[in-house]
Amino acid sequence: MCTRFLWSSLGTPGSGNVLVGRSMDWFEDTRTVLAVRPRGVERESAPGDPGSFSWRSEYGSVVCLMYGAIAVDGLNEVGLQVSGLYLAESDYGERDAARPGLALAQAIQCLLDRFATTAAAVAWLQESNVQIIPLDIGGKPGTGHIALGDPSGDSAIIEFIAGEMVVHHGTEFTVMANSPVYSEQLELEQRYAGLGGELPLPGGTDSPDRFARAAFYSARLPETESARAAAAYAFSVIRNASAPFGTADPVRPNVSTTRWRTVADLSDRRFFYESTSNPNVVWVELTQLDFTAEAELRFDPEASTSFSGKVNEAFQGA
Repeated sequence: MCTRFLWSSLGTPGSGNVLVGRSMDWFEDTRTVLAVRPRGVERESAPGDPGSFSWRSEYGSVVCLMYGAIAVDGLNEVGLQVSGLYLAESDYGERDAARPGLALAQAIQCLLDRFATTAAAVAWLQESNVQIIPLDIGGKPGTGHIALGDPSGDSAIIEFIAGEMVVHHGTEFTVMANSPVYSEQLELEQRYAGLGGELPLPGGTDSPDRFARAAFYSARLPETESARAAAAYAFSVIRNASAPFGTADPVRPNVSTTRWRTVADLSDRRFFYESTSNPNVVWVELTQLDFTAEAELRFDPEASTSFSGKVNEAFQGA
């Protein structure tokens, strides 16, 4: 399930508009809603765990809440974008109560709340010795890896393998899918023409196929100074790396139908959302939101097929 890529619209990292495209593939309806989360909110990392810690949100954000509860994708007001994608090979290790614990359900929100840049978030993950605590998501093992990006074009892929954190940090790490682990994905993509090998570009829905297509096409997008064109280009790539609607495999969550896609413009602070079951794209202008408000606001993009365009005013109290 899921594919992610980061792209800078004028070619070099951080130039023009920096965008992240992401697809959410899952075996059932994710019942996802969008939420505007303000600054100054107290949150706890893992209620009931001896290593739980708390923080106050420094930055406001717009997030996708899977099942209306779990932040799996989002953009904060200063342009940090964070995505969580499924990874069957994730192993967070046996819980060590001496380490701070961060529930997977809170991980994306924790990073969006607290950090302005990819580098700052990565540094905290490494220096804090934090341990991720998994969960079940829709009856499936909630094991995943994390992607971060910011307006400088900096990018990071964070995995947890055999109890250890594995970090791929740099502007070259722009594409992410699911299994196998990231280092193997990078090797697999080199088999294909245009990516270092001779095999034809694959057209399937398995993770390595989607990874290769996202890498191939994002590297060949034309440069543009137009934010509108940049968003259209990003959507074209993430749609190409999606799985046809209705082709979910309940046995293999890695190969599931695409439920929705997002494109985040990190430079202009614009967050697009596209449902595969609705005809229109909607978006949120983060620069026009009041992140000092006390209450969280929510918007259900699946509630009606009539929603289209900017939906800042459609958000209501949670």
